[in-house]
Amino acid sequence: MILKEVVEKCSRLGVDEKRCITDDYVELVFFNKEIEQWNGMLTDVLGPAVKPAGTQPSEGDLHLTKNYGGIHDNQALFKKEFGDSIAIAMLWPWQDQIHTTLKIALLKK
Repeated sequence: MILKEVVEKCSRLGVDEKRCITDDYVELVFFNKEIEQWNGMLTDVLGPAVKPAGTQPSEGDLHLTKNYGGIHDNQALFKKEFGDSIAIAMLWPWQDQIHTTLKIALLKK
């Protein structure tokens, strides 16, 4: 499904840490020097960010992401519907300005 596609596409990008990879959740840490490539890959798979970094999250964004730590102004959220599921991806930049955590979840509608 969609999460396997993302993991396959990210194999050509640098992953600093693989925290979790299951059928319905992926959490990776990557280096910000490749942020444009990660954004491009997520856009290719899920379409443009529904909440770009630097914008305030809507109530719907907050509700959708609450089980995964929520979403904040400095974070990006991608979302796409696939049949009876919704895939979301969140980019969480670290304060060190070197790393970003990518969280991807497959949710039932």
